[in-house]
Amino acid sequence: MCGIFAYLNYQVPRTRKEILETLVKGLQRLEYRGYDSAGVAVDGPKNNKDNNNNSITLIKKRGKVKNLDEELYKKDSDLDLDAVLGTHFGLAHTRWATHGEPSAVNCHPHRSDKDNEFVVVHNGIITNYKELKKYLNSKGYEFESETDTEVIPKLTKYVYDNRERDTISFSTLVERVIQQLEGAFALVFKSRHFPGEAVATRRGSPLLIGVRSESELSAEHIPIQYNSAPYYSVLRDHPGTPQGAEGLMGPTEPTALFKEGVQEKNIHNRPDAVGGGKAVEYYFASDASAIIEHTNKVLYMEDDDVAIVTNGKLSIHRLNRQAGEDPVRLIKTLQMELQQIMKGNFEAFMQKEIFEQPESVVNTMRGRIVFDTDTVVLGGLKDHLKEIKRCRRLIMIGCGTSFHAAVATRQILEELTELPVMVELASDFLDRNTPVFRDDVCFFISQSGETADTLMALRYCKERGALTVGITNTVGSSISRDTDCGVHINAGPEIGVASTKAYTSQFVSLVMFGLMVSEDRVSLQKRRGEIIQGLKDLPELIKKVLALDNKIKAIADELYEQRSLLVMGRGFNYATCLEGALKIKEITYMHSEGILAGELKHGPLALIDKHMPVIMIIMRDACYQKCQNALEQVTARSGRPIILCCQDDVEITKNAYKTIELPHTVDCLQGILSVIPLQLMSFHLAVLRGYDVDCPRNLAKSVTVE
Repeated sequence: MCGIFAYLNYQVPRTRKEILETLVKGLQRLEYRGYDSAGVAVDGPKNNKDNNNNSITLIKKRGKVKNLDEELYKKDSDLDLDAVLGTHFGLAHTRWATHGEPSAVNCHPHRSDKDNEFVVVHNGIITNYKELKKYLNSKGYEFESETDTEVIPKLTKYVYDNRERDTISFSTLVERVIQQLEGAFALVFKSRHFPGEAVATRRGSPLLIGVRSESELSAEHIPIQYNSAPYYSVLRDHPGTPQGAEGLMGPTEPTALFKEGVQEKNIHNRPDAVGGGKAVEYYFASDASAIIEHTNKVLYMEDDDVAIVTNGKLSIHRLNRQAGEDPVRLIKTLQMELQQIMKGNFEAFMQKEIFEQPESVVNTMRGRIVFDTDTVVLGGLKDHLKEIKRCRRLIMIGCGTSFHAAVATRQILEELTELPVMVELASDFLDRNTPVFRDDVCFFISQSGETADTLMALRYCKERGALTVGITNTVGSSISRDTDCGVHINAGPEIGVASTKAYTSQFVSLVMFGLMVSEDRVSLQKRRGEIIQGLKDLPELIKKVLALDNKIKAIADELYEQRSLLVMGRGFNYATCLEGALKIKEITYMHSEGILAGELKHGPLALIDKHMPVIMIIMRDACYQKCQNALEQVTARSGRPIILCCQDDVEITKNAYKTIELPHTVDCLQGILSVIPLQLMSFHLAVLRGYDVDCPRNLAKSVTVE
């Protein structure tokens, strides 16, 4: 949810128009994360009314980023777009609403006061904002929005107004503020009191920093500076202090650590500070897709890091050092290419990503399967393989599409590992306080690696001593860092909100895990060989399915005016029904339901008549005869089923209203082939109904709030 983008040019002259274009383009790359309103904050033109000549201009607009872009040109005369700024820091944000309806006043950046002394962009959720808001109201601070975010800039001003205004550094100010915040956040701060400076921090929401310099970077290993700052609470009295005597700020006398910002000055004089005081540009973003066109040098921030740029030099602070944590941050080189996040000749990112699946599944398997010897090695898991084999059960945890990937592979994992496999929705798993033991292995499946419920479940399992395994598509994400081991699915950037290629790559990754664990099982070698051969053939079979696109579109032409749709199957294809129905819900806004065909007689059969569209998945596998029985029940009630079946299945075809004939593969991989027609069907239905395929209403790509 929500996309943050910020840009700082130090001794790199840019016109205000160029800066705004950079900010808007960054937001457009992140629009999949939220698109109900957008805003920017830049330095305003100098004027005589402002004693410091450091004004900040906010431009905010409801709707998509293009609405904001149009608004910027309306303010041409006010902004002086041709003015050249040698050093400047600008913020931008695209929102997915959690508090307050989409509107200009609820849009980010949020401000501390009408003079815009401090402005903030935020991704995440502040769970104690009501208590903080009540406290600040009691101190005379007036709020203009309905958001949780607005407490942050107002709290920043409160701290600034009540402490050493002339000596406190920007980074110390932010450190004091984030001590008060509960919940998840990625934050970037700008202030008229600290022109040309940037402060960013995160806790539970993604944030990374790109660095671009014409000269070689002075350092690529950034040592962390630790500040042993005492904790102060805005809502509680401190030990040993009279009731209400000190409020937020604690003792009247500042600690030596924070006097005059001495520590920060020393840090930025270090020879190994990134930037080195030379011409440099910094890009702050929620996702690498917004940075890659500018630079491939990035730093991934960790929870509770505070990143500071002063005089063009970047440093990282933390309040306290934890046992075992890495004392440095590395600037890494991204392997992503810009063309990977461009639509090319496709109508939408979702369509592009559906058609990328022959390549994405190859990338998932690349370097991991040796087809000549039927061996599978997942490098991220091999050091923990013995521990995994000794466990007593596997617990697969995810949300939405990632949950469906776990359901799709549960049966083959039980067969190959001979272990009980639990599949859990992360939110329900947490609600139940599910028992977890040290000899459990817990998998956390998330395309973004930042899904809030899945992250909370990860922390829950770590506290109970279980081995944790991440299955994610995002290098440097919270799940990839916080788990003991894991697998990067290598599906490539997925921009469309409705996940497609990530699902099939998660599917393949989990099947490879089962093959790796069962490598020494003599009784399973024939079965393993069949599956590995199926994986080898998979890319070509996917291409054959994609070639059916025109036929699928013709079926969509008949269905797009319907209000409801049922998808039925069982066995290995039950998860396909769930995932296909979810895709249709997500982007077409039709009611759709994935139904286990074995449950048809226990209620859903009442829905069947000639007006109810039914898609049935009937493949030649162990459930073939059972699915035929379900088909007969549907046709006996005048149902007109659209059937996904194997090629040349004459028996099924004669009872179908329409058929989509798919190539046949090994049963446990058939779900990869059968889900693709449903992905294409949902895409065509959404287009025919006139909806934005990549940006479905009320949804965002990475759900980083509960």
